[in-house]
Amino acid sequence: MDKKNKEFFLSSWAINNKTIIYVLMIIFLISGISAYKTMPRELFPEINSSNIFITTVFPGNNAEEMEKLITDPLEQEIKGVIGLIEIESTSSEGISIINIEFDDEIPTALARQRVKDLVENVTVGDDWPTFNNAKVDPNIFEFDIAERFPVLNISLVGDYKVEELKEYAEYLDTRIERLPQVKTVEIRGIQDFEVEVAVNPYMMKATKTSYSDIINAIAQENVTISAGSLISDGQRRNVKIIGEVSDPSELNRIIVKRDNGPVYLEDVASISFKEKEITSYTRSFDKKTVMLEVVKRGGENAIFASNSIQEIIQEAKEDFLPSNLEVVIQNDQSEYTINSVNDLMNNLIFGIILVVTVLTFFLGLRNALFVGFAIPMSMFMSLVILSAFGLTLNRMVLFGLVMGLGLLVDNGIVVVENIYRLMSKEGVPRIQAAKLGIGEVALPIIVSTATTIAAFIPLGTWPGTLGEFMIYFPITLSAVLGSSLIVAIFFNSMLVSSFMDLSEKEISRKNLMRMTYILGGLAIVFVLFQDTRAIGSLLAFICFLFWSYKYFIKNQAIRFQNTFLVRLENKYNDFLSFALEGIRPFLFLVGTFLLFITSIVLMGIFPPKIEFFPDNEPQQILVYLEYPEGTDIEKTNETLKQIESEIYEVINNPKYLDGDYNFLVESAISQVGEGAGNPETDAGGTGEIPHKALITMTMREFKYRRGMSSEELRKDVQLELIGRFPGIAISVEKDSQGPPGGYPVNIEIYGDDYEKLIETAISMKNYLNKENIEGIEQLKIDVSRSKPGLEFQVDREKAGELGIPTGLIGQTIRNSIIGAKAGVYKLNGDDYQINVRLDEDYKNNINTIINQNIIFRDQSNGKTKEIPIASVVTEKNITSFSAIKHKDLQRSVTLYSSILAGSNANEIVNSAEISLSGFETPQGVDFKFTGEIKQQAENQSFLSGALLTGIALILLLLVFQFNSISKPFIVLASIILSFTGVFLGIVIFNLTFSILMTMLGIISLTGIIVNNAVVLIDYTQLLFDRKKIDLNLSKDEIIGKSIALDLIKTAGRARLKPVLLTAITTIFGLIPLAIGLNIDFFSLFANWNANIYIGGDNVIFWGPLAWTVIFGITFATFLTLIIVPSMYYIIHLGRIKLKNI
Repeated sequence: MDKKNKEFFLSSWAINNKTIIYVLMIIFLISGISAYKTMPRELFPEINSSNIFITTVFPGNNAEEMEKLITDPLEQEIKGVIGLIEIESTSSEGISIINIEFDDEIPTALARQRVKDLVENVTVGDDWPTFNNAKVDPNIFEFDIAERFPVLNISLVGDYKVEELKEYAEYLDTRIERLPQVKTVEIRGIQDFEVEVAVNPYMMKATKTSYSDIINAIAQENVTISAGSLISDGQRRNVKIIGEVSDPSELNRIIVKRDNGPVYLEDVASISFKEKEITSYTRSFDKKTVMLEVVKRGGENAIFASNSIQEIIQEAKEDFLPSNLEVVIQNDQSEYTINSVNDLMNNLIFGIILVVTVLTFFLGLRNALFVGFAIPMSMFMSLVILSAFGLTLNRMVLFGLVMGLGLLVDNGIVVVENIYRLMSKEGVPRIQAAKLGIGEVALPIIVSTATTIAAFIPLGTWPGTLGEFMIYFPITLSAVLGSSLIVAIFFNSMLVSSFMDLSEKEISRKNLMRMTYILGGLAIVFVLFQDTRAIGSLLAFICFLFWSYKYFIKNQAIRFQNTFLVRLENKYNDFLSFALEGIRPFLFLVGTFLLFITSIVLMGIFPPKIEFFPDNEPQQILVYLEYPEGTDIEKTNETLKQIESEIYEVINNPKYLDGDYNFLVESAISQVGEGAGNPETDAGGTGEIPHKALITMTMREFKYRRGMSSEELRKDVQLELIGRFPGIAISVEKDSQGPPGGYPVNIEIYGDDYEKLIETAISMKNYLNKENIEGIEQLKIDVSRSKPGLEFQVDREKAGELGIPTGLIGQTIRNSIIGAKAGVYKLNGDDYQINVRLDEDYKNNINTIINQNIIFRDQSNGKTKEIPIASVVTEKNITSFSAIKHKDLQRSVTLYSSILAGSNANEIVNSAEISLSGFETPQGVDFKFTGEIKQQAENQSFLSGALLTGIALILLLLVFQFNSISKPFIVLASIILSFTGVFLGIVIFNLTFSILMTMLGIISLTGIIVNNAVVLIDYTQLLFDRKKIDLNLSKDEIIGKSIALDLIKTAGRARLKPVLLTAITTIFGLIPLAIGLNIDFFSLFANWNANIYIGGDNVIFWGPLAWTVIFGITFATFLTLIIVPSMYYIIHLGRIKLKNI
């Protein structure tokens, strides 16, 4: 082989070993189809959180006591753990929650073990508190983000007794929790049952019976004891003494005291098997319901879980549940996941159709099929790779496939077009043309693919939760590009060497009719049956395509190639000659730089709106209600009913109705108490929250909303509720379309004096309210000093004289209110607590509680004493903190708010920062903006660094390829100048600058535009090297000016078609997603209904990225075809001048 014509050994091997390549193609095809069918579907990728939570329950203690007894000791021990990033904690009544964030590099299991070891160091100490005669046990667990929200809700609606509804709910609960995909099922709207021993304090007093007497008597009598085993008559028999009650009524005859005759339990208490105190209410619209919240286990398939749950419900309806019990599945996230994934799949199919159509017109059908073959083959190979690494089909992965659609044909275009050029213009035989054609472009396409991937490599170091969320995009794109390179080098080379022909073979009318009879006959048969209608429709469509190609498409494609393309090539040749003449290359280059500067200036003069994450149309509208701490659940429930009626008036507006059918809102679930916490402020769990409520409104699929906006509905709800319910914090929010980022307006106030912190937060809230910043919904403070309480002070001296320990006083009051566990009642395999406390009529009466007698035996004389509690205590009404929060062991209070629908978070936060620049805080108190704005700053900094790192990696690869500084400099200039198109597009079309998605688009653009520049520069260099061989010039000698000019023009003409094709295919691949045109191809063939609509969540989410790439690559095409040759020519002229000096 001579120096001018080189082969690429891998492609030549593939051409010489066709059978092996065919086998590999079949293997990848089958494996890819299998991977597509078996890969789990989910809306967003599973994220392994690096957070470990410690939840400690210690009933009866206020926030300050929980901080002192639980939180502080644990935080002090944990603060030195290896890999710690941040500690946050919340101490509230009866519960302490500590959130420990670790470095992403530390495995969750290791982090959990480290925390567990440190916690055990604290809990083994003598000063660690006890409850119910056992040490308080902290619960240590990791919190998967997938477990923040239920995957679906099941509502049971019917006129049944509480016990019956509980039985039905538990029947479903037991079976659903057995599913491997389900982590937990929470039953809402109904309480756990207990055996309550409701003590009458006056009867206790009359019989001189104490709580200890009752508790000990029940514990001693309700017991089953194993006495071991005995051997009798050659047999070993287990001995067991059965004392457990089989019915709660049996407890009535237990003797609790014998001093002056037997005192039975029924003499001093009433016994009932009943619901515990109400801690939650649930409703579906205005119907009372018992609801099951199903939480998916992290890493499991939500769709499999949903399908299995529906099967369980169907079986339960047939075998157990009554026929008139309404069982409704609501908020099924699997349906939304399936629809979102299907929409992206349809976008992918639409993009493939557009790309293949473009290829047909540019290259002809035969060559278009060679290139188009790369699309499914590369996709299937990518799916095999992604499946092997355990990835799922989610929104991030599918967009990576959509994004890669236009890119993966680039290598195929360059290969096929180059081989076709050698055959048509230089007369090289097919097999030799295949070997030489790939030999000419193999290194450039390898390097260009490597440089594209290099642009995304820095994204692999993206820190934090958002990094784990977004990393699937570059991983998918890298898999697609790598697969397309393999397809181009091995598969395309072999196919082209076997089947490429310069002439298009025409299908005879006779053969076309024969094929129509066969395919058409099958199509008619298949269409008759619903299950096979899609196959029949597809066969009919194939027939239509063949006829269309023969009599219309082929002629138009030939006319396009022979007329339009020829004219375009001539126009381009003339314009390139014009651009490279005299001083014009310098003028074009300077003009382009001036245009770049102008675009930056225009961005400053007409600044776009800036947002961190694309502002989605909500799939769920969430209305959070919060009364002051201490509010009774009944009051919260009554207020929520009023709010519900206001909201239902809004959502049942006639514009959303078609008769009785609401085509916008699918379901509305109301929850009071348990389950109504806000994940942004209550992550990791909560104690009892009777003062909180939540309404969750789930929207129908976007395509069924008839053009109505769910964001406008949210705005209407916000306007309806603003100022209507004073004294209540109401927030109307929407579901997040990405990882949690905190509230848009989030101000942390920190210091040591908690009173000062709360006072500062109140002052700051009032200050900002006076500033009347437009767009803030309602400023709220996450803690308060308004939680009502009652404090008993023990007169130690008097109590000591009477021989009463302080602990006995406290325990008596505790037993009166909370109660004490006296044992367990077993029923049908379930355990129910036996709790002893004052009767409901007495336990909420302060006078009754403190007028009880403390009955105890005096250790000095053995006599029983009765001392009224009131004689040794004084009572005082107090207010305590609703919670005490820490950030990195420092006390903090947060002032936060969501924003009104349609408002821009960045503008609001900027206004708030300006307003607070004049706000003075007390000594020892400071504040900072955090939440979404903090995450925005961190990620903007990372993305800017990732862009620079990506460019550096690209330049490094290009230096290795070209062994030159000037050529990588040309590519660098084209990268920077391509941003002109992005900036101008944003300004001209008045688009929002999404920090996350637009920056990601710019990084993607960086990798994409390198392709054409590298291929053009490499081919130009190839022509220069060949010319030197023809002119017998050494490697260091420089070709003359006129010859160099001709060679640059020749290279430009030769690469015009592939440059245009790669740009157009990339743009067309993204167009469906950019404009939001959705066509349901599955429904089109199966039901003859395309369900065409514009918009949707995918276009909102990915649109900014898609438009960024489209604007940039459009301008970059001009750069590649005109400015890159100009810079190459300028540098060559510079070398000539340097040589002549």
